[in-house]
Formats: sequence, structure tokens, C-alpha cells
Amino acid sequence: MDEPTHPDTAADTGDAAAPAAEPGPPDPRWRRARWALLAAVVLSLLFGGWGLWRVLSPVSDDIRSRLTASEAQRDRLQVQVDELQQQVATLSRSDQISRDANRDVQNTLAERDEEIAGLRADVAFYERLVGATGQRRGLSVHAIRMQPQSDTAWHFTTTLTQNLNRGAVSTGQLSLVIEGTRNGRRETLEWDRLRQGEQAPGLEYSFKYFQQVEGDVFLPEGFAPVRVMVRLLPRSGAAVEQSFTWAEAIREAHVAPAGNGGGERN
Repeated sequence: MDEPTHPDTAADTGDAAAPAAEPGPPDPRWRRARWALLAAVVLSLLFGGWGLWRVLSPVSDDIRSRLTASEAQRDRLQVQVDELQQQVATLSRSDQISRDANRDVQNTLAERDEEIAGLRADVAFYERLVGATGQRRGLSVHAIRMQPQSDTAWHFTTTLTQNLNRGAVSTGQLSLVIEGTRNGRRETLEWDRLRQGEQAPGLEYSFKYFQQVEGDVFLPEGFAPVRVMVRLLPRSGAAVEQSFTWAEAIREAHVAPAGNGGGERN
């Protein structure tokens, strides 16, 4: 038997089998809204960038002005440093000039003091020699000074005096003898060895009151002098011998007035 067909069922089946309806064109209002939204976003970005520039621009100007001020201050400080360095150099130069001038003055004063001391010694020498209260002495050696010329050569200056016979001329010959040690042994160097010649003649002297007699002697290598003896052999009268320690002979001291007291200088 055929089953009866229900009208509702047939209608439902037909609706389900029918195809879906195709979408229509977009709504123009939605398109306008989308463009309006995009424009709003762009405008927001533009206004934000402008606002950011407005906010940061004063800061940049301030930093730039500060940098400019710092550079100007640095230039001023550099100028001050240069001026101070120039002042220091000027003061240093002035101080050096003052030091040099002061040293020259001190040297000049020292030379003047030495000259004054020498003049006083000369006065004392003359007073002892020819003064009314001076002690009368015959031929004698007032002083001797040894000055090195090289390792072995020495220049000597002796000062001879006499005031016993005023007006009388003392003449004769002078020679030296030097005592010392060499290789741990005592050794005496006579005039011939000191002058490096056999039978070397003595140095002539001739004076009334005083005279400086100068000459050169030569010491052997390794010889250590200890004492120097001055021998005077006058043309008339007894020989005179007077010794000095080597320390006394090499000491820088005033020997006697320059010149010749009434005689010829050798």
C-alpha cells in the first residue's frame, strides 16, 4: 500500500534542496565608513607627529643653545689658560734673571772680599817686613805654594824675605827637596830628579826685602809627596833650609804681594 504523503514534509524537502542565495554588492555606506576611519587614523598620526615635534623642538633648541654656550665658555677658559701660561713663563724668566743677577752679585762680592783679604794680608806682610815694629829676620822663606800642571808636573811659587840688613841685597840660588812615599817606601827627591837633569842649577834670586821665585818640578808616577823643603844657598853666609808639609804647600792661600821688593824677579 502506498503511504500517504504529508504536505508539510514535501514542502520541507523542497526548501532544503534549493540552492543558497548569492551575496549582493557591498553597501556604499560601509565603504564610506571605512574610508572615514582610515582618514581619521592618518589624521591622528599626523597630529601626533606634529605634537611630538612641538614637544621636542624646544628641547633641541635648548640643548643646542647650551652646547653653544659651553663652547663659548670653553673658548674663554682656553684664553684664560693661555694668559696664565704666558704669565707663568714671564714670571719664570724674571725669576731666572733675578737668580742670575743675584748669583753675579754674590760672585762679585766674594771676589771683592777675597781682594780685601789679600790687601789686608799684603799690609800685614809689609808691616812685618819693613814696619818700625816688625821683627827683624834674616834670609827666610815666607811661604811656598804648589800648583798642579799635570799628573806629574807641578808649578811652585816661593816667597823669600829678609829685613835684618835693610838696603842690603840678598843673592843666591834656590832649590827644592820633596819627601814622600812610593810603593810603600819612603823616598826623597833631590833637585836634580825634580828638574829631570843632572847637576841642574838652582834658581837665582836677588832682592832687598822680598822676592817671589817660581819654577816647575816633576814627580815620578806613583809618588805620594808628604813634605817639601826649600833650600837657599846665598852667595855669602850660611845656607837656609825651611820645610813645609805638602798640605800647607797645596792649600789655596795668600802667598805674598805680587811684585819684587827691591830686586829682580826670576
